[in-house]
Amino acid sequence: MTQDLSLPRYAVIGNPVEHSRSPQIHALFSAQTGKPLQYERLLAPLDGFAATVQAFREQGGLGLNVTVPFKEAARDLAGEHLSERARLAGAVNTLWLRDGQWHGCNTDGVGLVSDLLRLGVVLEGARVLLVGAGGAARGVLQPLADAGCARIQIVNRNAQRAHDLAASWAAAGARPGTHVTAGALSEARTPGGWNVVVNATASSLQGAAPELPKQLYAPDALAYDMMYAPHPTPFMRQATADGAARTADGLGMLVGQAAESFLIWHGVRPDPSPVLTTLRAALLAQG
Repeated sequence: MTQDLSLPRYAVIGNPVEHSRSPQIHALFSAQTGKPLQYERLLAPLDGFAATVQAFREQGGLGLNVTVPFKEAARDLAGEHLSERARLAGAVNTLWLRDGQWHGCNTDGVGLVSDLLRLGVVLEGARVLLVGAGGAARGVLQPLADAGCARIQIVNRNAQRAHDLAASWAAAGARPGTHVTAGALSEARTPGGWNVVVNATASSLQGAAPELPKQLYAPDALAYDMMYAPHPTPFMRQATADGAARTADGLGMLVGQAAESFLIWHGVRPDPSPVLTTLRAALLAQG
């Protein structure tokens, strides 16, 4: 790809990174907002994140989206220059230079919340089941609490990891008006069912669904998979069979978190809706 060195330079960094849709997303945001930029993919060696970022900076790089497996390394790189969201998430997916120092934020949770609201979910007072206890789950805890969820139950195949996540999140100084509990996958049921069930595991990438009990869903409940695909994921199919009224995948979350990164970098919030429509059409065409 020919680079225009006069344009502000941004990139997505990860390993692997070749399938990232971020360049297309940010090109569409750029066209929509009239903010010219160049945006590329950076493949970093597993042991070479900091060196790759430094080389990018020396070549004029101003900001990075960070994907697996480098979100914790990006947090360490930003040091004390973390947003509250990044501090509570324990991970960074957005880096930008300010006064010669990398600053970090985590926009994943904002992306999830914005997509749930787009889908018409009422989060104020909602009961939410969060499946998984890794970085993806931790990154969305505080934004869900900030959105007014009454209860969040974290469940995981290894129940201790779920309990550890709940405890470490609270110890980090979170301000929960939300009741947060934890347990094993088998403890996922609640009287009256959940309003929202979020799959924050990567199970769908392995062609499987989490081993969840049945009768999880309240009337008009939404099952949301952070993964996305041309067709309903295994988790979405499982949820439909269990009585979920609606299902959605994580493509809208991807676009939403990118929109928040774009706002941080450029001071303009793009409209995710037409970009999501374009990406969905491209995804269906591939499927």
